[in-house]
Amino acid sequence: MILLTLYWSFFQIGLFSIGGGYAALPLIQNQVVDLHGWLTMTEFADVVTLSQMTPGPIAINAASFIGIRMAGIPGAIIATLGCITPSIVISLILAYVYYKYRGLKTFQGIMNGLRPAVVALITNAGISLVLLAFWKGEAFTADISKVDLLSVAIFTVALFILRKWKVSQIAIMIGAGVLGLCIYPFLT
Repeated sequence: MILLTLYWSFFQIGLFSIGGGYAALPLIQNQVVDLHGWLTMTEFADVVTLSQMTPGPIAINAASFIGIRMAGIPGAIIATLGCITPSIVISLILAYVYYKYRGLKTFQGIMNGLRPAVVALITNAGISLVLLAFWKGEAFTADISKVDLLSVAIFTVALFILRKWKVSQIAIMIGAGVLGLCIYPFLT
């Protein structure tokens, strides 16, 4: 039964995560944290981090990680298949429609209309992850004592380095992880 649930959950994610990548994060969160309770929000943030560090799309990497956790290798295969099935079918249909109607103004308007929705999904995912990191997994509050100032400092430095020197994102993630590994054990 878990294999069918994994397939159906990731099929829905694959079906509705138009734009892929970060646009899929709120959908994955809804399925694996909110709806099924397979992961806590902290574990979800860890899966997102691992999914970004490994080669391949975030949704497929997340499907593999979550599938393996829930049902081993068969779970990883089924969750990944569930995630990619809609993409394959939709890509085939869209390729046909695009080649047939690419010159129509209405079609171009539809394509342009999808962009703001994708930006909104990415923004939502980013805000959720920032709130999780800065408020230690608790709900957002104006109480400054609940803010993890070290997380805010690491984020600020990483963002500054990324914007100022255009360093590789992977190097920044590894550096932030090593810094957290060196500092956080001494804070508890």
